[in-house]
Amino acid sequence: MVLKKPFVNTTEAEYDSMSNINSKVAYFFIQEAGKKLNDNGKICTIVTSLLAAYTGFYSTYEGMKAPVEHFTRAASKEFGERGISVTAVAPGPMDTPFFYGQESDDAVAYHKSASALGGLTDIKDIAPLIEFLVSDGWWITGQTIFANGGYTTR
Repeated sequence: MVLKKPFVNTTEAEYDSMSNINSKVAYFFIQEAGKKLNDNGKICTIVTSLLAAYTGFYSTYEGMKAPVEHFTRAASKEFGERGISVTAVAPGPMDTPFFYGQESDDAVAYHKSASALGGLTDIKDIAPLIEFLVSDGWWITGQTIFANGGYTTR
């Protein structure tokens, strides 16, 4: 869930909703996966490239995805003895209906121009990466991969 809104205009109800959807659900998803996965299983979370951005108006979205990055690292450490790899993928702004609902035409144009490779992230750019991380890329663990065409780096 994305909320693009000035920090001072965000309500407590909006904060709670963003926290529940973007952090709490991820925490308990990872917890259940850690309980139920067979040894050598894989977990991949989705965060956001905005974690590496210096921007306003996304305080609750970025803020509630940041814990997921930490949950990913902590779970990778705890589940590692069972051979379970845990990674996070941080796509850039994606060309999906999810993205356009929050953005003005000017903001869309900016996001398209901000990527070093040009344009918005396509799901076809992300799905193969996730497939790799949960198969041959199992040795990568505890990491956040910024898959965004050069939109942000860390």
